[in-house]
Amino acid sequence: MAEAFHALPFRHHVRRAMLRAIAEIPIPRYRARGVERILLVRPDHLGDVLLTTPAIHALRKAKPRAELHALVGPWSAEALATNPDLDSVITLPFPGFSRSPKKNLQSPYELALRSARQLRVIGYTSAVIFRPDHWWGAMLAHLAGIPERIGYDLPDVARFLSIAVDPEPGHVVEQNLRLIRLWTGRIEPASAEYVFRFDQADRTYADEVLRQSGVDTEQPIVCIHPGAGTWVKRWHEADWAKVADTLREQLNAAIVFTGGDHEMLMAREITGRMTGPAHVMVGETSVAQMAALYARAQVVLGPDSGPLHLAVAVGTPTVALFGPADPAEFGPWGNKNKHITLTSDIGCRPCKVLDWGGDNPDFHPCLREISVGRVLDAARRAVQYNAESGQGRRGESSQSGITT
Repeated sequence: MAEAFHALPFRHHVRRAMLRAIAEIPIPRYRARGVERILLVRPDHLGDVLLTTPAIHALRKAKPRAELHALVGPWSAEALATNPDLDSVITLPFPGFSRSPKKNLQSPYELALRSARQLRVIGYTSAVIFRPDHWWGAMLAHLAGIPERIGYDLPDVARFLSIAVDPEPGHVVEQNLRLIRLWTGRIEPASAEYVFRFDQADRTYADEVLRQSGVDTEQPIVCIHPGAGTWVKRWHEADWAKVADTLREQLNAAIVFTGGDHEMLMAREITGRMTGPAHVMVGETSVAQMAALYARAQVVLGPDSGPLHLAVAVGTPTVALFGPADPAEFGPWGNKNKHITLTSDIGCRPCKVLDWGGDNPDFHPCLREISVGRVLDAARRAVQYNAESGQGRRGESSQSGITT
């Protein structure tokens, strides 16, 4: 089934022929007027955008005088709103990533033409297409007349690039760093800086919401983010309830559930199955406020999702449950004793198919086969490692934010 999902359908062959024709259209290139301006394209959601920040930071260090502009979806702009390495964050509702269906077959190309005209007005000397297979972003950079267009040498993408980098297996952070090697040279993965910054107001907000829920400022908390972008990545609500009750007792901690507004029913289902109290902060935080909350936690647990990467970026131990995605590529970036990934032993994992549509969930048990006992053991080990390594609570905040 996974092989069938990865097979290229006929309509994609038609699209490939169309893209070949578009790539051959002569486009006048932007002529630099003394300002080096680099466009960083990442259409994805929270987690993938956060994992781009080590490359953004390395690029800023290598090009301190250049203007760095990030082009992201409105759904992930908050992930970069506090990033000091960027001069501008521009949003665009990338086709294929928006929750809204496309109007018609030509609408993605019409959007590309309109957006290209706007980017041409700004004027960019270079563009980096961070998502390896993002042909639409590469086409946009081509239509905008950006002279230097860097991305991976993959079908449909490479034809729009001026520099096509050979793809290599590895974590997405390493993949991002390879794309900027032209400016930075080789960067050892161990030296990549992965940090999310928030300010004192965000910490104060998180502490106040907890206080109103009856959580003392000195009481340990455990955060659980049970939601994910697709049902195949989610764990059983009953299992989360068992984990929450057990950690509440064993760690003497308050249990806090996080998520977006659309995940409230899931959180209520879990808390309704618990025998002890829990605090639901679903839909109550911005990304920065959630980061401040996670920085206060002993450990953050959840399936493969953006908020787990946010917890890593503020230095809090994590336990991430992986199903169809490959943790070697998309797992938490950091010490494996502090940031633990769990997978099942099912033979078809990782199939890398994140959307099985309306197929019966019972046919895709990869994540749900992970046992409650393994999750509890991982949480205890992550907390213990963090305590023994002396990394405990986060440092004091400042206007420039928290660093780890």
